[in-house]
Amino acid sequence: MAKITASVYTSHVPAIGVAIDLGKTQEPYWQPLFAGYEPSKQWMKDNKPDAIFLVYNDHATAFSLDLIPTFAIGCAAEFQPADEGWGPRPVPVVKGHPQLAAHIAQSVIQDDFDLTIVNKMPVDHGLTVPLSLMCGQPEAWPCPVIPFHVNVVQYPVPSGKRCFQLGQAIRRAVESYDEPLKVQIWGTGGMSHQLQGARAGLINKAWDNAFLDRLLADPAGQAEVPHIDYVREAGSEGIELVMWLIARGAMSDIFGGPAPTLRQRFYHVPASNTAVGHLILENN
Repeated sequence: MAKITASVYTSHVPAIGVAIDLGKTQEPYWQPLFAGYEPSKQWMKDNKPDAIFLVYNDHATAFSLDLIPTFAIGCAAEFQPADEGWGPRPVPVVKGHPQLAAHIAQSVIQDDFDLTIVNKMPVDHGLTVPLSLMCGQPEAWPCPVIPFHVNVVQYPVPSGKRCFQLGQAIRRAVESYDEPLKVQIWGTGGMSHQLQGARAGLINKAWDNAFLDRLLADPAGQAEVPHIDYVREAGSEGIELVMWLIARGAMSDIFGGPAPTLRQRFYHVPASNTAVGHLILENN
């Protein structure tokens, strides 16, 4: 049977992708941030999965105000990098895993979660920046990727509790797949940031690090935190952090197993007026 071997958590700031694409990673402003991901890139090489289930949010690229699915799973064979206004990022096409994606969709929908099945979807920085941070600039991404979109842009958005429960359903789906695949689940977005209004530029280091602490030690408790706390403490875009709860809900300790092993923890500000957080957890 397939199994989830690890979860990866990272911010997906669009300016990070620009810095990579324009060769700016060693400039003084950017070098400390990218140094924090060097151990993670080596970990990725040493722990190459057979597939990545990557949770992210579309930024009005594949979806618009005309159509906003709460949860959408990409079931296509490939996904093209999106043009977000300056041309597509010069990154590899994302190869999907239609068989595993279809199985997860079947299992999760039967587990009472309503998913939108998407067979054509350009993928924006929300998905490609995490891949670049973890994999560098390869000619091809190291394994198939299943894109999983969560609406955290247009209210109403799903609760942290619902996301945490969804992660558990995804784990059950993966473990019922009849092929011995090693699957990683990634939760992306955040951390604290606000892009507009009177609080534009808000970053709350204390709240971010408390979130990381609780995500590790008390994820079920963190799942109960209401939306208003994220908005008040982490800014209007801080609500993206509920996507991390999907990945955390898929880990073994949530099902009575041992606590995961923390392989990397990193936090840095600023990155284009955004706080950047990063964790790697391995199942035991």
